[in-house]
Amino acid sequence: MEPQVNDIDWIARSQALTLRVRNFVNGRRQSSATGAQREKVSPRDGRVLCEFRSGGGREAEEAVASARHAFEDGRWSKVSVQRRKDVLHRLASLIETHRDELALLECLDVGKPISEALTIDVPLAAAIVRFNAEAADKFYGKVYGADTANLSYELHRPRGVVAGIVGWNFPLVLAAGKIAPGLATGNSLVLKPSELTSFSAVRVAELALDAGVPEGVLNVVHGDGAVGAALACHRDIDLVTFTGSTATGKKLMIAAGQSNLKRLVLECGGKAPNIVFADCPDLEAVAEAVVARAFWNQGEVCSASSRLLIQESVKEEFLPILIRKTASLAPGDPLNPSCRFGALVSRGHQQKVLGYIESGKRDGAKVVYQSCALAPFSKGFYVPPVIFDHVSPEQRIAQEEIFGPVLSVVTFRDEEEAIRIANSTIYGLSAVLWTKDLGRAHRVTYGIKAGWIVVNATASPAGGPPVGVLSVAGHQQSGIGTEGGLEGLEEYVSRTAVQLFV
Repeated sequence: MEPQVNDIDWIARSQALTLRVRNFVNGRRQSSATGAQREKVSPRDGRVLCEFRSGGGREAEEAVASARHAFEDGRWSKVSVQRRKDVLHRLASLIETHRDELALLECLDVGKPISEALTIDVPLAAAIVRFNAEAADKFYGKVYGADTANLSYELHRPRGVVAGIVGWNFPLVLAAGKIAPGLATGNSLVLKPSELTSFSAVRVAELALDAGVPEGVLNVVHGDGAVGAALACHRDIDLVTFTGSTATGKKLMIAAGQSNLKRLVLECGGKAPNIVFADCPDLEAVAEAVVARAFWNQGEVCSASSRLLIQESVKEEFLPILIRKTASLAPGDPLNPSCRFGALVSRGHQQKVLGYIESGKRDGAKVVYQSCALAPFSKGFYVPPVIFDHVSPEQRIAQEEIFGPVLSVVTFRDEEEAIRIANSTIYGLSAVLWTKDLGRAHRVTYGIKAGWIVVNATASPAGGPPVGVLSVAGHQQSGIGTEGGLEGLEEYVSRTAVQLFV
C-alpha cells in the first residue's frame, strides 16, 4: 500500500535531497555557462538550497537550435497523432508515479503546503497532460465545399518551435499547461521556468524523455528576464505562450512585433471580484468559499478573488463570519502535512505584499482582521491573512494585483453598482458570483468583463471542469489568446486554406 501523506517524514526527505538547477537541452542536463550567480533561498526557513547561474542569450540560442532541428527532421512533428497521444498518456502516468518527489520539489520551491502539492498540484498537472493527449485528435478543420473537380478545406499543422515562459506560483501545473498542448500538436518546445522556482521543470522533461518524447523536442532553460527576452526576440521562435504579469506580457508583445511577428498567447494578471448578493444561499458556506478563493496558495493565484464585493444589506452579518473563518488560517511549516497556509515565494515578494498592506492603511482602509500568529521560522517568508474593510474601489489595494493574502471588502447597493465596481480595474481574468436569482445571474455575467465567471446558486457547488479543460481567454489587460480546452489547443497549430483542383 502506498504511504499516506501523514505517514511520511517530509522534513527528513527534504534534507536527504541534493538540489541542483540545470538546463535540459537535446536530452541532457547541462549547467549555464553565462549569467550571474543566483541563490535559491527556501521560502520555508530562509536557508540557501542551492546556487546556479541564471543563464542568458547563449543558453537560449542552444535550446532553440535543438528544438528547431528536432522539429525540422520530423522526429516528433511528423509522427502520428496516436503515437503522440500514447506518449503523453505515459508521461501523465509517470507524473503520478513520481507524485511524492514532484510534490516535495513544489513545496520547497514555492513554500506551499506539502498536502496541497500532493492533492492538487501533481494530480492537476497529470490531468492536464491526459486531457491534451485525448484532445489531440478532437479538433477539426473545415471543408468549404466540394464537387467533382475541386475540394477546399482547412489544414492544421504544428506551428514549429514554441517558447513557454511560466510564472512561479504553480511551477509544475503551469509547465504542464505549456508542455502538453505543445507536444500534443506536434511542436517542439523551449520552456523557461521562473528563476524563483526552478526545481520541477527539468524533472518533468526527463520524465517526458522516459515516456518516449525524442531528444531535442522538449528543452528547458533556466534564468531571469534575460533568457525570456532572448526567447521573445528570437526569430526562430514561432509562438510564445506566457503566464505571468501584465507588465511582462506587454514587453513580450513589443518583442514579438520587433522580431518576426511571432504569435502570442498571454495569460496575465487578475484582480477578481467575489460578488455576494443578499439572496446568496448560505452565509456560512459563502464565507468558507470566499476564504478559500482569497487565500488559497497564500493568495499567490492570478484568479484569486482578492476583492470581496458584498451587498450592503448583508455586510454586517457576513463580515464576522468571514473573520471567524479566516482566523482558522495561520502560517505553518509547509512540510507539515497538517499545514493549510504556507510561505510566500521569496523575500522580495514578501516585502512587496507588506508594502501593499501599509499602503491600504495609509489610504484609509480599515484592517478588520490580521493574524498575530507567529511564523514557524523567523527567517521564512510568511505573511498572515489580512482583511481590509471600508475599501474604496479606487485605492491601490483594490486596483493592483497584490498576489498575496490580502482581501479588500467593498460594498455595493445594486446590480449596476456591482458590475461597475467589478469592471473598475484594468484586469478581466475571472470573477465569482453568489445569487439564487437566475435572471440576475444572466444580467451580471453579461455585464462583467472577465474570461471566466463562476456562478454559485447553491451552498454546496458541485465543481466543474478543472483548470486546463476550461477554455479561458482573459479580457482587458489580463491577456490575449486562449488557455486550456480545445480552443487553447488550437493556439498551437497554424491554419492553411487549401484549394485542390483535380
